[in-house]
Amino acid sequence: MDAAFGEPRNFFTNRYIYLVISQRARGLSLGVNLNPDQVCNFNCVYCEIKRSAGDRDRRVNAKVMSAELRKVLNLVENGQIQGMPCYNSVPEDLLQLREIHLSGDGEPTLCPNFSEVVETVVHLRAMGNLPYYKLVLITNGTGLQEPEVQTGLAHFAATDEIWIKLDAGSQARMELINRSYVPLARILENILALGKRRPIIIQSLFPIFHDQEPTPQDIEDYVQRLVELKQGGAQIAQVQIYSAHRPANSPDCGHLSLKTLSRIAHRVKDAAGLATEVF
Repeated sequence: MDAAFGEPRNFFTNRYIYLVISQRARGLSLGVNLNPDQVCNFNCVYCEIKRSAGDRDRRVNAKVMSAELRKVLNLVENGQIQGMPCYNSVPEDLLQLREIHLSGDGEPTLCPNFSEVVETVVHLRAMGNLPYYKLVLITNGTGLQEPEVQTGLAHFAATDEIWIKLDAGSQARMELINRSYVPLARILENILALGKRRPIIIQSLFPIFHDQEPTPQDIEDYVQRLVELKQGGAQIAQVQIYSAHRPANSPDCGHLSLKTLSRIAHRVKDAAGLATEVF
């Protein structure tokens, strides 16, 4: 089972739609790559994407994306995934469709036609001739305030989810791990604003970097940000705490022990009173 979760994304011959056995989704997820151009405003030390051969077209071709999604959904519905060489040894329960996530080779909210992509995926779901699926946005939170993104999120149902990255509680730690000079304050403001309107999930990845674990102060800074978000009115349904599972581009990035991850989770529960899950 661990080997199944460690498998990379499989695009088959698609441009936008890929499959992955997701540990956090507990099974099969279909991904919509909103960043074929590989544009991202983070350069995380644990990222697996090699940003060298991105598509020149920043816009997602919604018509092509929709056709690819229909095709893959039909493969899943008809049980044809199980017969493919890369999935024939995967337990059947892990090949049940759990969700469709908006993610990809960069930050999805940077997609210039984000709202069109969301509307297309939601429209396909509403037609009712394919299995109902939950929609999940996986984002670093930097673009949630943009009008294009706000328009897209208006199409999300109450049962859909938004997973927002928060790997650090200080600007210095964020610049070290996420290697971005986007202000942490902007991300926290966006998390709070959205969390006041609907429940959200926080995703936090803690790696070993340059043979160093996060310091106790790093953890306390992070926990304090969660406390402040909750006290400010953010509805945080869960905090997902995990480490680097797939090989990173940086050779200086490693996987934090389960014991340390569990200790962080307990601190979040004790200080912020939030539900946590460790992966």
